[in-house]
Amino acid sequence: MEGTMFGTVDLSVAVMVASVVLATVCLSVVGGILLFGEQRQTNKRLNTVMHRWEPRVAADGTPTLRLSQHDSSLPSVDRILKRLLPRREMLRRRLRRTGRSISVGQYLVSCIVVGFLIGSAMSFLFAFSAPVSILGGCAIGMLLPHMFIGYLGNRRQRIFTAQFPEAIDLIVRGIRSGLPVVESIMTVAREMQKPVGQEFQTITDAVRFGQTLEDALWDAVPRIDTPEFKFFVVSITVQRETGGNLGETLENLADVLRKRGQMKQRIKAMASEPKASAWILGSLPFIMFGIIFFVNTGYVMTLFTDPRGSTLIGFGLASQFTGIAIMAKMVRFEI
Repeated sequence: MEGTMFGTVDLSVAVMVASVVLATVCLSVVGGILLFGEQRQTNKRLNTVMHRWEPRVAADGTPTLRLSQHDSSLPSVDRILKRLLPRREMLRRRLRRTGRSISVGQYLVSCIVVGFLIGSAMSFLFAFSAPVSILGGCAIGMLLPHMFIGYLGNRRQRIFTAQFPEAIDLIVRGIRSGLPVVESIMTVAREMQKPVGQEFQTITDAVRFGQTLEDALWDAVPRIDTPEFKFFVVSITVQRETGGNLGETLENLADVLRKRGQMKQRIKAMASEPKASAWILGSLPFIMFGIIFFVNTGYVMTLFTDPRGSTLIGFGLASQFTGIAIMAKMVRFEI
C-alpha cells in the first residue's frame, strides 16, 4: 500500500516537473525566436542592404557601388515560421483584422501559456490523468486564443459595417463639393472614429507614400474583410476605369448598405424567439443539476463516483452540445 502510494506521488511529481520544464523550454524558444524575431529580421535586412551598397574598389582602382552577392546561410525567422506554421499568412490576416498590434509570436506564446495553465489545472485540481491533462491542455490552449481572436475580429467588423454608410455619405458630400476622391477619403480619416477612421487613415498614408488609390484600397480588403467594403472598392475601381458619376454611384451604394443592415436587424428580431428557446432548453439540465446538488448532494455525486456516471455525463454533454449546435445553425442566416 505504502509503496503504491509513494509510487503514485513520485509519478505525479515527475509529471509536474516535466510539465514545468517543457513549458519553460517552449516559452524560451518560442519567445526568443518568434516574439522578437521580427525586430531581428528587420535589423538583419538593414545590415544586408548596407553591406550590399557599401562603396567598393574595382579592379582598376575606381570606386564602385556594385551590388554584392552576399547571402547569409543562417535560417531566417520566416523559414522557422514556415516550418512551424504552414498557413502563417492566414493567421497574420486574422490578427490584423483585430485592429491590434498582435504578432504571431505573441499569439503562439499565449497558446502555450493557456495550454499549460489548463493542463496543470486539470491535472492537480481536478485529478485527471496525465494523458488526458496534456491532450486537454493542448486542445484548449489552441482553441481559446483562436476563439478570442475571432471574437475581436468579428466585433471590429460589426462596428465597421455600422459606421461605413456614414463614411460613404461623407465621401459623397466631399465629391459633390468639388474635392477629389483622395481628399474626400482623407476627410473620412480625420472625421470618423475607429475602426473606419483608422482604416481610411492607413489608406491615406499609403497614397501619400506613392501607392495608387486602387492598390491601397485592395490592400485594405484583407484587413477589413467585409462584403460592404468590397462593394465600395469595386465601385471606385470600376468608376476610375470606365468613368461616370462617382457621387451618385456611392450614394446608391450607401442606400443599399443601409437596407442591407435593416434586413439583418429584421432577421435578428425574427430569430430572437428561437434563440431564446435554445438558450432555455440548453441551460435547463445545468440548472436542474445545480438545484439537485444543493438539495441532495450525495444523490448527485453518484454520477462522479460511479464509473457508469462518467459514461452518462459524456453522452449527455455530447448530445447537449450537438443539439445546441444544430439549433444555432438553424437560426443563423447569411445575407
